[in-house]
Amino acid sequence: MSHWNNIQQVVVVGLGVTGLSVVKHLQKLDLNLSIKVIDTRLHPPGVDELNQDIPLHSGSWNNNWLLSADLVVTNPGIALSTTEIQAVIAKGIPVVGDIELFAWATDAPVVAITGSNGKSTVTDLTGEMLKAAGMKVGVGGNIGVPALELLNDPADIYVLELSSFQLETTSSLSVKVAAFLNLSEDHMDRYDDMESYRQAKLRIFRHAESLVVNREDMATYPDSDCCHDMTHGDVAPKGNLVTFGNDASEFGFTLIDGVEYLSFSEQLILPTSQLKLVGKHNFTNVLTVLALLHCLDVNCLPLLGTLTSYNGLTHRCQVVEDKSGVKWVNDSKATNVASTLAALSGLQLSGTLHLLVGGKGKGADFSELRPALERLNVKLYCYGEDGEEFMTLHPSATRWKDIEEIIKSLAESVSAGDLVMLSPACASFDQFSNFMARGDAFTALAKKFA
Repeated sequence: MSHWNNIQQVVVVGLGVTGLSVVKHLQKLDLNLSIKVIDTRLHPPGVDELNQDIPLHSGSWNNNWLLSADLVVTNPGIALSTTEIQAVIAKGIPVVGDIELFAWATDAPVVAITGSNGKSTVTDLTGEMLKAAGMKVGVGGNIGVPALELLNDPADIYVLELSSFQLETTSSLSVKVAAFLNLSEDHMDRYDDMESYRQAKLRIFRHAESLVVNREDMATYPDSDCCHDMTHGDVAPKGNLVTFGNDASEFGFTLIDGVEYLSFSEQLILPTSQLKLVGKHNFTNVLTVLALLHCLDVNCLPLLGTLTSYNGLTHRCQVVEDKSGVKWVNDSKATNVASTLAALSGLQLSGTLHLLVGGKGKGADFSELRPALERLNVKLYCYGEDGEEFMTLHPSATRWKDIEEIIKSLAESVSAGDLVMLSPACASFDQFSNFMARGDAFTALAKKFA
């Protein structure tokens, strides 16, 4: 409990799921803490679940509370550059997030995963593989269950997805192995530039025994000083750095007689054709999982059944039906062009790709899809409010009212080897409440008409 020395007044900034998990965790500590909550929203989510004994200031900041605190715990959505938080930091009051509190609360081994894309799939599949190995696993963080809630049911090992926002306020999380998957432009409304964004991600390596990085993306490698603002240099030695990538060195791909295999230093592990996951980006995600297991000294070979049966996360390149040789893939989470491009990369097709695109375009430039579509045997089905904007991208493009109209029509024409994929590159709000509802509708139609 040394972290809690001289801490009595704690202010939690931001409610919601994460903020509530922080408050509940603080209440369980036998420290007689004084807890207050600030949320600048008038009616913050989760307020109905907040213990009425906890003082809440909503609708604006309360600088008196902030500047009289011994510890401030911020929500990941609140930037450290916020004027009010900067005033707290200037006064020398520690500012942390829920992941830092998690680090203070447990000595159990942790697997930590960050990156611009793919981290949820890697986190989820790593958890499934460790469960198959007989471990009691807690999976959460930026995906699903908040990290502090995982402590309610202690596990043998924790697998945490960590965003750059969470890592900004985390300084003492010790991990068995940390993975940095990739870096692409994101959250530029939060960071001054890409390097600032990268440095936030690199904080995942601060106290890591082993590091997993992407050979195809040098930005994922630690700097020589392993990120700015490292005070102790507690970082894995070079020998504990493991890589994944497209070639056959370390974790990668090996091609033999036209068959692509997942491999480790050219030792064959599994043909990619045996995976239910779709797309090269997902095969790369699997390589990352294998690298993480390797760093944990977990033999993956007895667990390959779990790997080949894994369907992926809901709405993320998820195979929802596989019938008569036709796969139906729900990638409704693809609400922008970059996500759809990732889904199209490395598709292994023996037939035709039937691609459903459209929805609310948010002013995006869809022309970036054209080169990818030109490389594929594809039929393009354009629907929704901005479906017309896709019509010039490929000669096969046809215009439709909605997903149901498309599925009813194409179900009669697909044949073995074809792949039907919803990867809209648009938001869903023209016809659905959210991308989950859109994906659920596609899934139901696929099961009905496949």
